[in-house]
Amino acid sequence: MAGLGEEQSVVVHIRLAGEGYGTDDQRALVYEAGRVMAAAVEDARVGEVDGNEFGGGEAVVFAYGPDADALFKVMEPALRRLPLRPVYVVLRRGGDDNGSRVDL
Repeated sequence: MAGLGEEQSVVVHIRLAGEGYGTDDQRALVYEAGRVMAAAVEDARVGEVDGNEFGGGEAVVFAYGPDADALFKVMEPALRRLPLRPVYVVLRRGGDDNGSRVDL
């Protein structure tokens, strides 16, 4: 169990075409999913979606808050609707936790 006030994270990994930044359409899908997740996280007041990175054939979306499980619960519907696969999520609950992986 994480300590009080300790920041936790949800890190989403989305596979893209090729070894670079994916296609324009794939990037647009990731940006839109990011906007939907950010709004849901903000509305639920469980943390924040703090941006993304593209490269190496994947997009990575970062979210932070006091409870990784609560963050993921709010983000999961948008991730399941995303037509890109494979997608996996790493939930880091703080402290020495190396995270747990969820495949979507």
